[in-house]
Amino acid sequence: MRCKQLTFSVFSILSSLFKMFVKSAAILALFCVVNASLTFEDHFELFQVFASLFLKIFKCLKLIKFVQQKYNKRYTPVEKVYRQKVFAENVEKVIRHNIEADLGLHSHRLAVNKFADLTSEEFSRLYKGYGGVKKPAPHVHRAQDIRLPNSVDWREKGLVTEVKNQEQCGSCWAFSAVASLEGQHAKKTGNLVSLSEQNLVDCSRPEGNQGCNGGLMDQAFDYVKQNGGIDTEQSYPYEGHDDKCRYDPRNRGATLKSYVDIESGNEQALQEATATVGPISVAIDAGFDFQLYRYKFVFNSHFITEMLSFSGGVYDNPHCGQSLDHGVTVVGYGTDEESGKQYYLVKNSWGEDWGEQGYIRMSRNANDQCGIALQASYPIV
Repeated sequence: MRCKQLTFSVFSILSSLFKMFVKSAAILALFCVVNASLTFEDHFELFQVFASLFLKIFKCLKLIKFVQQKYNKRYTPVEKVYRQKVFAENVEKVIRHNIEADLGLHSHRLAVNKFADLTSEEFSRLYKGYGGVKKPAPHVHRAQDIRLPNSVDWREKGLVTEVKNQEQCGSCWAFSAVASLEGQHAKKTGNLVSLSEQNLVDCSRPEGNQGCNGGLMDQAFDYVKQNGGIDTEQSYPYEGHDDKCRYDPRNRGATLKSYVDIESGNEQALQEATATVGPISVAIDAGFDFQLYRYKFVFNSHFITEMLSFSGGVYDNPHCGQSLDHGVTVVGYGTDEESGKQYYLVKNSWGEDWGEQGYIRMSRNANDQCGIALQASYPIV
């Protein structure tokens, strides 16, 4: 029985990778037809890409084993067959996307990372969590058309704590709210304190949040306001699951007076708030590309290093929707020197081994791409 399962697993993986090979070959062929004026050197370079792709197919099984060992992933025999099939399908998507990026069709690249054995549906359920019926905030921040610096990075001013990890809990909303509050507290007091996301996960249900099953940043702000504060991370550490409320005012790390919604859909207002206020809580539509957006790791296999160590680039996806499902924090903005693309510097909560050391640069002034300016807010301390 075990031999049959392993045989089926290998067959499924090779089948998926062969489909990837055919699709990628079609992309290259179409590119050559459309660009008939390419020089011999151009065609030879494309041939090299095509040949290296064929080699990657036969090395993919080694990559699957490496990632499984790297992250200590343990499966039952039946689950292993399924996970390897999902993994192979994601490898196919990564390779195809990056070939298209080499052809100038994308400005960002993807990589095989710790989430590569999950479907997009599984990933959304486990690692996002923004959702609920949003109520208007007491105040609204509107664009004032003021002169702004070309770039801002609040990490350099000591308003941003280390990148954290929400783990398999839909608590992104808590991490986004805490990051914004940490910034405002540090700006006012000069003391950067890591605050407790678990405090919000466990205690803000009366305000409408659902712990690991989702919530809203504004409802987290409302809890801190009504509760009279939030505990420090040190006194109330993160657990990654729902638990009973254990708030202790003796361990309070910060308070807030109110909170502000930024004018919905107005990127100018979001940029102004980022420049003048500090880190801003935002919600985005985090599609498949976010799951496999860049990961950096050094390994002694050239193939595995190539697959795992891509430069992320500015995330620019004109097809990104506005179905908000993930809470993150804008901690700055700027312009990429290489591509000239304007971006928001966004802090995520999937650990430092995702993205660009836990961050992602998302397109700015690109028709509110991914809905980043739709539901932005910040606390008043």
